[in-house]
Amino acid sequence: MDPAVESKDSDGDAARSRPFDHHGKGDPMGGLTALAIVVVAYTLVASKLDRWWISGPMVFVAAGTILGPAVLNVLPLSLTTEAVLTVTEVTLALLLFSDASTVRLREVEGDAGLPSRLLFLGLPLTILAGALVAHLVFPGIPWAAAALIATILAPTDTALGLAVVTNKLVPMRIRRALNVESGLNDGIATPFVTLFIAILAADEGLGDRAWGLEALEQIGLAIIAAVVVGYLGGMLMALAKEHGWTNNVSEQIAILALALLAYEGSVAIGGNGFVAAFAGGILFGAATRRRLDEPVQFTETLGLSATFLVWSAFGALFLGELFTHRLSAQPIIYAILSLTVIRMVPVALALLATRLRLATLAFMGWFGPRGLASVVFTLIALEEIERADDGGMLLQTATWTILLSVVLHGVTASPLAARYGAHIAKRGDVPEQAPASEPRIRLRDLAGRHAPEAEPQKPA
Repeated sequence: MDPAVESKDSDGDAARSRPFDHHGKGDPMGGLTALAIVVVAYTLVASKLDRWWISGPMVFVAAGTILGPAVLNVLPLSLTTEAVLTVTEVTLALLLFSDASTVRLREVEGDAGLPSRLLFLGLPLTILAGALVAHLVFPGIPWAAAALIATILAPTDTALGLAVVTNKLVPMRIRRALNVESGLNDGIATPFVTLFIAILAADEGLGDRAWGLEALEQIGLAIIAAVVVGYLGGMLMALAKEHGWTNNVSEQIAILALALLAYEGSVAIGGNGFVAAFAGGILFGAATRRRLDEPVQFTETLGLSATFLVWSAFGALFLGELFTHRLSAQPIIYAILSLTVIRMVPVALALLATRLRLATLAFMGWFGPRGLASVVFTLIALEEIERADDGGMLLQTATWTILLSVVLHGVTASPLAARYGAHIAKRGDVPEQAPASEPRIRLRDLAGRHAPEAEPQKPA
């Protein structure tokens, strides 16, 4: 593969370039204006597009590709644009905090452990399988690079197949398990991304310290930031609310500030901001006893709005130029395997003892969309290993995997959810239909819920 970056001159001035890097001369304000028009247009017809199986990520990936350097060049971004990395990182941090703070773990207790099996068996097995396949598909790459690719592409994002968790024909147990998995697995994967980046940087001679010490230090400092901001901040908010010192608006603003503080505060002291946001959200939810779920929705909505920019940046930076360069078969092969056997086999193994039907194992295995977290992790990895030869290969592999996921999971979510739901409904008393509580659907899309509703199931 082509090197990710060229050398620097003796004075340290950047004479480097990253894969697909561009320095267009387009009008940034004109590009942002055009993008704002796309946002308005999409919000006006989001539910209509959903009926045609067109999701928000599809719209904004296409918009970013057209507006970006490869086509109209009115949105002249590049992988070296600091604002791009900042927006994507903050977006993920907001969603990690809000997701973790509102997931009600008590709701899944006594439910055959479906979410825990997906998170603590399925996710590690997916990373392991992905690393093994990457080492076979890309001969000669270091094991750390193979593991990094696998970890970046392991987290799932229900926004790319929202109909799966909103279609009430699909049993509540299955919808809830996939929803909880998506809300927590990106946070669980973050320390592993940090670890494998540190190992790869050390192997490539890009780090000046032992990779183990560096990774542990980042995670440890992040936990400290999470405790201070998430737990203590949550206790203060709970106390203030109890005494009537807050109102709905002030609570919304305070939660947003805490989410940003958890991320930025951790980064400021040398910790991993994503670990801090995720752990901080869990601790905040525990400190407030999940009594502030409603004001948390403001942070979720802001995060959702920011995902429009992230998906547009993905189209402009990743996708637009991918098709203007010589295509390589290896990233495409890995992308196909990542969306199928690398995800589906570990999920099936993790759920073997649950007595779920084969159709359910296939359904849950297929709906593991790769989305926002994979985009952000890819950008961070490129930032950290910019001088390594693996950058170009990583970018192409992540781009193909995410692109195929956006399209394939987007167009198959509604029809397969309806078909699977109808199939299970005919089977009568099966484990999938066990009583369960309705999952709380996180705000990741503006599309309406048009699927037919099944008979409501009573909570356990």
